[in-house]
Amino acid sequence: MAPRILLDATAVPADRGGLGRYVDGLLCALHAQGADLAVVCQRADEKRYGGLVPGARVVAGPAGLSHRATRLAWEQSGLPHVAERVGADVLHLPTYTIPVSLALPTVVTIHDVTLFAEPEPHDPVRTSYVKSATRTAARRATRLIAPSRATRDELVRVLGADPAGIDVAYHGVDQQVFHRPSEAEVKQVSDRLGLHGHPYVAYLGALEPRKNVPNLIRGWVRACEHRPDAPALVLAGGGGWDDEVDAALATVPLNLRVLRPGYLPWASLPGFFGGALVVALPSRGEGFGLPVLEAMSCGAPVLTTRRGPLPEVGGDAVAYTEPDPSGIGTALDELFDDPSRRTALADAAHVRAGQFSWSESAEAHLASYQRAVDQYAATQASRTH
Repeated sequence: MAPRILLDATAVPADRGGLGRYVDGLLCALHAQGADLAVVCQRADEKRYGGLVPGARVVAGPAGLSHRATRLAWEQSGLPHVAERVGADVLHLPTYTIPVSLALPTVVTIHDVTLFAEPEPHDPVRTSYVKSATRTAARRATRLIAPSRATRDELVRVLGADPAGIDVAYHGVDQQVFHRPSEAEVKQVSDRLGLHGHPYVAYLGALEPRKNVPNLIRGWVRACEHRPDAPALVLAGGGGWDDEVDAALATVPLNLRVLRPGYLPWASLPGFFGGALVVALPSRGEGFGLPVLEAMSCGAPVLTTRRGPLPEVGGDAVAYTEPDPSGIGTALDELFDDPSRRTALADAAHVRAGQFSWSESAEAHLASYQRAVDQYAATQASRTH
């Protein structure tokens, strides 16, 4: 009999972000495959998950779970009770924390370990906590899920995790949501940004040091400073911090245009990605690289780096650069001047993105849940003999 899975969605932030897209895409695909599901979430998300996975048991946690400290405390004390109440056979925690006392097999997704290689320089308290919690999860979980082979290898290298206890499950992309946009969708985004058809380089993501936004700004300036009608740079998204971003922006010549629209409406992302001259995501480290895949699915020519799992996602369908300003500037310059290459990349990217589905991701997760249940049962049996 298939195990009853309890997925803890309480860590999903209000803006959804990458974690929300992972949880939503995975839950829909698990539901489509007939998985026996229960979901625990924040109160504000109860109706949403009830609609996404009709028939699943959806439990709203107590008020205040949107506050990180409250959620982490509740995870230790309240989550085990929810698991017992819904009769869960396995608990999936889609981020790096885990209850330390739980008589249940657990599967933890560790999205990346870039913090160990490149600690966040401005928040040592959070860095220390995340590293400690990740180590605990890697040690205590019945099984781990990594979103790429590169992240699996880093878990083994950095944390000494047992490779036999790690399952790789690539993220998917919803091609109905992230599709090649119509001319009307492109125009709507362009007009909303105040560009009115003017070309632009698109970036979407948090302003974190590993995202490499300061070097993107500097590289874009290098590629544009000699151009009379240079494309704008649109830095969309929010969250995170990087003091160097403001320093880099201060060096932008007055004739060049940078836009910071913040979060963009979900429905506008195909027009934003697909309408860009280039989508530039020159990250220094990722666990998977979901924005790269989503931009590819929208038929955008993408520029990224060969760091970590990004070549696993992009393959030969994206352009690559070193993460320094000179490399980024040269790569952008070449793409600006080669419309036929941009078209070829856009077509190849759209085709390659079709290889990443939430359905396949769900199959890999279901296999991991079953392994966790079997492994836990074998461990319990050995203890009784």
